[in-house]
Amino acid sequence: MTPLPRYHAARWDEPIVTELGQPGRRGAFFDGDPSADALIPAALARRSEPVLPALSEPEVFRHYLHLAQMTLGMQGVSLFGTCTMKYNAPVSEAIAWRPEMAETHPLQDASTLQGTLEFLHRFDLMLRELSGMDQFIFQPGGGADAAYTNCAVTRAWLAARGELGTRDEIITSIQAHPCNPATAATAGFKVITLTLEENGYPSIEQLKTAVSHRTAALMIGNPDDMGIYNPDIKEWVRIVHEAGGLCFYDHANFNGVMGKLRARELGFDACMYMLHKTFGAPKGGNGPSVGAYGCSAELAPFLPAPLVVRDGDEYNLDYDRPQSCGKIREYFGNAQQVMKAYAWVSAMGADGIHEASDLSVLANNYMDARLAEIPSLARSHADIATHRMEMTRWSMEPLKRQTGVSVFDVQRRMTDFGIDAFWLSHEPWVVPEPFTPEAGEMWSKEEIDRWIDVLATVVDEAYNDPEKVRSAPHNQAIHQLNGSALNDPDRFATTMRRLKAAAAAGLDGI
Repeated sequence: MTPLPRYHAARWDEPIVTELGQPGRRGAFFDGDPSADALIPAALARRSEPVLPALSEPEVFRHYLHLAQMTLGMQGVSLFGTCTMKYNAPVSEAIAWRPEMAETHPLQDASTLQGTLEFLHRFDLMLRELSGMDQFIFQPGGGADAAYTNCAVTRAWLAARGELGTRDEIITSIQAHPCNPATAATAGFKVITLTLEENGYPSIEQLKTAVSHRTAALMIGNPDDMGIYNPDIKEWVRIVHEAGGLCFYDHANFNGVMGKLRARELGFDACMYMLHKTFGAPKGGNGPSVGAYGCSAELAPFLPAPLVVRDGDEYNLDYDRPQSCGKIREYFGNAQQVMKAYAWVSAMGADGIHEASDLSVLANNYMDARLAEIPSLARSHADIATHRMEMTRWSMEPLKRQTGVSVFDVQRRMTDFGIDAFWLSHEPWVVPEPFTPEAGEMWSKEEIDRWIDVLATVVDEAYNDPEKVRSAPHNQAIHQLNGSALNDPDRFATTMRRLKAAAAAGLDGI
């Protein structure tokens, strides 16, 4: 283990912005025509001044610079499992914000959007190559939105076949992303959840007990968040198809298999990719996100409108979709995010994507080997000796049992070394006290080693000075947050008006 670098986050005694400034201060002054106020309909006009601070431009800049130093300033090694955190190249950002795209509107005539529509169509073709599907759309606002799109398409497909009232069940797994059962239930389907068995995934026999004439679809991810790939997946698809249902491939964990398999060749009818994960578009602050949804030619008529289509040398928006499932989100999707993903795929090429997949799996298994040397950590499904994919779920249950230090304590303490808080697990916890690191292809061996060395240091502290770990963080801009009232709507304040109302009621707005 090499010596760990010293780290301490910047800390400013910074008030909230509404507590700064003085009456009369302002930035740029716009000497507008007072008659413009008459253009605002009376029903939309304000009856009172907005609760906004009065600050000069330098004060505003300095305030948000201080906040950035206390938050984004700690961005270190981030092996954030299931999220595939990738570097977002500034060149992609610069391309996406060029006026030709940033200053356009999706309701412009298609003749004035030719450049945007062309790269959307080109990226559709790229994803078809990676998946084997026949059509992609970018309307969904993220992975869960794409899963819901699949449920909406499934519903429209069933209605067209006269089976909507009969096929009302969607099958998924306890280890699938929670958006699969959640969106199925939201779309009006009953959910059948398969449980994991000794090999780390449900057996074919268990699947057969769930499949029936009521099966509408299978929604499944593979590999799962434990890094386990189900080798029987083609047989799963065959069984569901034989019963008359559809199969949806949740490609949230595509990074370890990209360039290695194609969803359509496995028999799936539809799949989705998260552009803000696998394809290098940024996902900071949980957005903006794009869930690229692709499907077979049989399901394409039911896709949300509009579709970007090529007509000779021109590109158009096809709204004439009589069997469409309806809108999932506005317009044709977040074009700027799609452009960033398009730039990433173009730069990587087929060989680069194939190599990145190899590096992702290699990095994870190197990390697995080192984590196995740290006492009181347990690998999920420890009896499975095969290599995992781009991530592995681990457990700190032995550490918690022996020291009382929880996975949340370790998570907070690691940030004291400049390491971003790691990902634990989706709910429900299949593995107790879970954590799920994922290196992907972008983190170097030295950075992975640093992350593991910090974890080993914190585990050692848990045995020798557990209170130091439980009371962390110590080197951050703020100390440990009291989270006891985070879910109490009478305590949290999301606006200045709400904060003042809470203060007037004698409550501490969080």
